[in-house]
Amino acid sequence: MLWPLRARLSYALARRLFHWAWLVRQPRAWRWLEGQFARMANLGDVGAQSFYGHILLFRGQGLGAREEGMRLLGLAAKAGDGKAAYQLGALSLAGDTRHAPDAQQAVLWWTLAAQAAHPLAAQRLAGLYLDGAVGVPADPALAAHFSARASELSGI
Repeated sequence: MLWPLRARLSYALARRLFHWAWLVRQPRAWRWLEGQFARMANLGDVGAQSFYGHILLFRGQGLGAREEGMRLLGLAAKAGDGKAAYQLGALSLAGDTRHAPDAQQAVLWWTLAAQAAHPLAAQRLAGLYLDGAVGVPADPALAAHFSARASELSGI
């Protein structure tokens, strides 16, 4: 009963301390912060999964950290986090040394992100449908739809 409360309070404190650059540079403090982020992500908190997934993806050391970051981002995206879905779409379209670029997968992730009100995802979908890509035929109607959605979401 008290453990989830303790985890939430520790996570809230860790998120605040994360903005103190001098503290983040301390190895012992960084390990504690990472432990709080990991614990909250493992408890299923979508915001923590997205946050810690981004940290592991961009600041993690080694392939294992990158894979865990992508896994956490996938969990957050499937739970409705637009930022995580957008990032996975960008990663899918870019590809890496182990995976070829996959425009179809990018469309799936960006569609989830656009549904979660992520304006940049809608803009990227509009561009992808306008130009087409491998496995994604050009579709001016869908391009216009997502372009309008991007304008609606960004307030332009």
